[in-house]
Amino acid sequence: MTAKPQRTIARPVTLEGVGLHTGEKSRLTFRPAPENSGVRFVRTDLPGAPFVDVRPENAHFDPGAGRRTILQRDGVQIHTMEHVLAAVAGLGIDNLVIESTAMEVPEPADGSSAPIARALVQAGFVTQDRPKRHIKVTRPVSWSEGGVTLTAVPYQGFRITFTIDYDNPVVGRQTLSLEIDEQTFLRDIAPARTFVLERDLESLRRAGWIKGGRMESAVVVGEHGILNPEPLRFPDEFVRHKILDLLGDLFLLGGPLLGHVTAVRSGHQGHVAFVKRLKQTLPLPGRRAGGPPEEWDITAILDIMPHRYPFLLVDRILGIEEGRSITGIKNVTINEPFFQGHFPGHPIMPAVLILEAMAQVGGLLLLHSVDDPNDKLMYFMGIDGAKFRRPVTPGDQLRLELRLLKLKNRTSKMRGEAYVDDQLVAEAELLATIVDKRPSS
Repeated sequence: MTAKPQRTIARPVTLEGVGLHTGEKSRLTFRPAPENSGVRFVRTDLPGAPFVDVRPENAHFDPGAGRRTILQRDGVQIHTMEHVLAAVAGLGIDNLVIESTAMEVPEPADGSSAPIARALVQAGFVTQDRPKRHIKVTRPVSWSEGGVTLTAVPYQGFRITFTIDYDNPVVGRQTLSLEIDEQTFLRDIAPARTFVLERDLESLRRAGWIKGGRMESAVVVGEHGILNPEPLRFPDEFVRHKILDLLGDLFLLGGPLLGHVTAVRSGHQGHVAFVKRLKQTLPLPGRRAGGPPEEWDITAILDIMPHRYPFLLVDRILGIEEGRSITGIKNVTINEPFFQGHFPGHPIMPAVLILEAMAQVGGLLLLHSVDDPNDKLMYFMGIDGAKFRRPVTPGDQLRLELRLLKLKNRTSKMRGEAYVDDQLVAEAELLATIVDKRPSS
């Protein structure tokens, strides 16, 4: 499996408009960003131009703030960015700086993501020299509350299935399932406009929301039809816009998702809660408290690796470039069971277990490339050119660096090197294959 490269825009582009809820005029400027930097909002209207990264720990939903998603970091907030993030996700953009002159980003003139997407397409795209860092659904994850349900399951690609059910004869119950890629986003999702029931308008205004709302910025739905002069763009435009909202909210994970997400009657509040659940459950980068965003902690490792005590020989992943390379850590302590016999009074880590630790880190790289790693195992097939430069003893920390040399079907060849501090202690080329954990009948 060859990983797709990361992507940013070719040149800056600016959009102006009015915040849907605050009614404040503002300007968004999209700028190219370097590889592996992710997506970041910058508040240029505040002293020092503070920023908020698009990451799940920065995602919030405030019931008192209306029907909007909020990003917040150190008191700095960005509101109602879901249509912007839907365009970023739908167009496959990985790295971007988005400068905003107000707390709330401007709402597109027609209440859809199409104007944002058109601007980004006109800016052009640049392919970057790093593979995409997918967030993979490795096992089923679900969240539900008050009749609202969201689930994600392993899937080869990215699909959203959404069901809405409104007590309104015009909207009613609609279900749609779409494979999400750039083409389907531009054609089937981006043009779908936000909508509001006419009966809810007054209560929204009394609550101080939708100060920037206009008839042309949303589909207003009465009991017998829509009140806008423009007809619906799709017969099921309502559920399409809900897919758009969910697509933007899912990008709060901080990168592109691989999986099949099913939503029933959900909104921004449920989406943010589901993103938090995904962060807690999946092997996402940055799971270690206080660690760099590229790291995986031991709970993330256990989500993928089948090994357990006493044979799990990797404690942390420092970084992974999908389909290319991985670096892991094994902390060597006197409590390792093999030191009881290797050797009493002179503990040395067996060389074969250094190779096993290498293989396990390499296995994470390979298993991360398949759709459902929980149903797969990695079999060690061969070793070439193994060399051991110095003993590894209690108190050492092994840094294990694996680089993929070749991958054909499910068989791989990797170059592995093990270091203590900056000293090379072992090296080898490893041959391995991925097999089904349960033989097919």
